[in-house]
Amino acid sequence: MKYYEKTIVVEQDDLDDLYHVNNVRYVQWIQDISKEHWQKKASKEILEEVVWVVMNHNITYKNAAKLNDTILVRTFIEKSRGAVSIRVVEMFDAKTNALLVRSSTEWCLLNAKTFKPTRISEDIKAIFANETL
Repeated sequence: MKYYEKTIVVEQDDLDDLYHVNNVRYVQWIQDISKEHWQKKASKEILEEVVWVVMNHNITYKNAAKLNDTILVRTFIEKSRGAVSIRVVEMFDAKTNALLVRSSTEWCLLNAKTFKPTRISEDIKAIFANETL
């Protein structure tokens, strides 16, 4: 599987009342790595032509992360069809490799000027198809 990844160290502001990473923070990290991946891989021209919007998040929480834990965040495109792309984000405890969170998000590609759905071009598909581990 081809993917993009980074690490995050859990800080005090990431915690909820139970001293675990807050679910809202996980959603923010899902959004952040998705955006970062897209902006690092797409050309300036493509970034000016199209934008992505979330249609649906499906998130499964498996284990809790706590203060100072290092989280490995990994994302990849599972499939694309028409104007919709399915992006997976997985988060692992970097020490134990235990899966913490797995999300599957439906993103819709829009024309940046009209905000109407637009078919995912072969150029955009190629951005992610040519990634290496």
